[in-house]
This record gives sequence, structure tokens and C-alpha cells, in this order.
Amino acid sequence: MEPIKPTGCCGADAELHQETGEKTPSEQNEHNECNEQKEQKMKRVAWGIFGIALWFILYKQLLPFSHWFAYSLLGLAPGSHLGEAIQFFVYDTPKVMMLLLLIVFAVGIVRSFFTPEKTRSLLAGKREVTGNVMAAGLGIVTPFCSCSAVPLFIGFVQAGVPLGVTLSFLIAAPMVNEVALVLLYGLLGWKVAGLYLVTGLAVAIVSGWVIGRFNMESSIEDWVREIRAGEQPNMGMKLTWTDRIEQGKEAVRDIVGKVWPYVIAGIGVGATIHGYVPEDFMAAIMGKDAWWSVPGAVLVGIPMYSNAAGIVPIVEALLGKGAALGTVLAFMMSVIALSLPEMVILRKVLKPKLIGVFIAVVGGGILLTGFLFNLII
Repeated sequence: MEPIKPTGCCGADAELHQETGEKTPSEQNEHNECNEQKEQKMKRVAWGIFGIALWFILYKQLLPFSHWFAYSLLGLAPGSHLGEAIQFFVYDTPKVMMLLLLIVFAVGIVRSFFTPEKTRSLLAGKREVTGNVMAAGLGIVTPFCSCSAVPLFIGFVQAGVPLGVTLSFLIAAPMVNEVALVLLYGLLGWKVAGLYLVTGLAVAIVSGWVIGRFNMESSIEDWVREIRAGEQPNMGMKLTWTDRIEQGKEAVRDIVGKVWPYVIAGIGVGATIHGYVPEDFMAAIMGKDAWWSVPGAVLVGIPMYSNAAGIVPIVEALLGKGAALGTVLAFMMSVIALSLPEMVILRKVLKPKLIGVFIAVVGGGILLTGFLFNLII
């Protein structure tokens, strides 16, 4: 039996050293570089473990710190309107920001495996139903924002992705993203986050499939259909873990840098609702017994412009004051998936008829979701 030969970045050097007993200068340099790479990996792992441990320690101290700040340092009375509002704001602001930093960094690394080009390649040629399900699922982990809606839509059309499948992706990507899910989990628990995930995906899948049945490809703007597919980007480039960690850091700088004003504004609104709005008042206008609360919440949500980071703290406050879960989820979905600015951006590539069908079908799915949850929960 032949002896097992060393493998890895230093394997060749080790084998040569065993045979000759000495190394050339170039082999010594390669050996040193290999050891440095291993040391760098170990340092990154150690710093990662330390960072996660520190994150959890700080996270656990946020609630007692908010009570100390509001009721001891400021001397506000527990249960007072101002005291409750300030305690809510001081607790939720660092909590939401810490959740954002952690999950955006992690998903930034995950997204390095799912580039828009790879997503487009995966969906190209897929039949509807299968394609709708895949598109909605990929929408969760694919880089997306309102500004990227038009180029993504054009790329999908060029790749031959069916219209209904494309729209399933465009519905799911902003509505059922990692920011929404993590904030819902952190602020309201896994049950609410799970319900939002399932219903959001269902709305995206069914809405895309229904619109696909209408055969409205002719309602895509002519200039989009006339664009010839350009050169496909090189998808064979392999990223190292250092590259992927850098992409995670870049995601934090990009996403958190953009959404933090919405976070502060949303928590401010939520704190006001939490401290000053009577529970009976909110239950009366957004409770289960008010049949008009779901369509009213959708109509109020459409003209608004926010993202998940800004709207989730408001959702938390509304639920805490007695608003029904179905009504609040319908409000959140309409703000994120059917906002007026989003429709203005999509108007660049879709004709008014298709925009109208899009709003009607997605809005109908959101209404059904709201009524269903108010009925069963």
C-alpha cells in the first residue's frame, strides 16, 4: 500500500521536504503564506465567536437599561404616557439596529451565493407554478430594492422568464425579505414571523400565477420587449470567504446606511402610539369586530412609503394596543408591496392596464389574508 501523501496548500512542500530534507526559497515562501492564511482564518473565527457572544450579552441588557433610563435616570413615573413612550423608544431603537446589523451581515454573505444573474439563470425556462414557487423563494435572499426593480425586470424578460414568474419575484423580494422576518421575530416572536412568511409567499406565488393566466405580455412596454439580450456576465467567478465576508460588510454599510432614518421614524411613531393612544381606541378602529378595518388599512398603507425596518416597530405598537393581527399584517403588506413610489417605478416597464391588474390581484390577496387571520385568530 502506498503511503498517504499530504494534501492542501502546503501538501506539495511537505512531500518535497520529506524527500529532500530541505526547501528552496520559493517553497519556503509558499509554506509561510500557507501558514499565514491558516492563522488569518483562525483569527476571523475567533473574532466572529467573540463578536456574536458580545452581541448577545448587550442584547440581553437592553430591556433593563431602557427601564433604568426612563424611570430611574429621567425619573419618569412607570405607566405614565411619556415614561411608556420613552421606554419603548430607548428599548426598541438599539434592539432593532442590533438585529439589523446581525441579520444583514449574515444574509449579505448568503446573498453572495445568489447574484441577480444566477437568479435569472435559475428561473429562465421554468414553467409557471414551479417557476412561481421558485421565484418567490429566491426573492427572500436576492438583493432587491425599489431602485433595482426596473433593471431586474428587464433582465428577466431578456432571459425568457414568464411574466407571472417575474411578478412573483418582484412581489416577494421587497415584501418577504430578511429584514422583515428578523424584525418580526425579534419584536413579536416566531409565530407572527412564520405567519408573515407563509402568507407573504402565498400572496406572491398566487398573484404571479393569476396574472400569468391573463397572458398580458403585450402590456409590457414595447421598448422593454425590443431590447436584445446582451452578453451574459461571467458566472463562473468563485469568491473566497474573505470576499463573502466583505460582501456582508458592504451589505451592512449599504442597507443599514439607507434604512436607519426609517427605523428611527418608525420607532418614534410606534413609541407615540405605545405611550399615548388608548387601547380601546385602537381596538375599535383596527380590531376584529370592525369589518372595514382590513380594507381601510390597505387603502391607508398604499400611499405610504416605507420599508420593513420602518414599519415593523409601528406594527408592534399597533398590536400592543389591541389592533387585530390580520388588519396589521394587511397594513404592513400594502405599505411594502403596493406603495405608490413602487408603482411609479414599475410604470417605466409596465403599461397602465398591467399596473391596474397587478394592484387588484395583489391587493385582493392581501385583503383575503387580513380577513382570514382576523377570522381564525
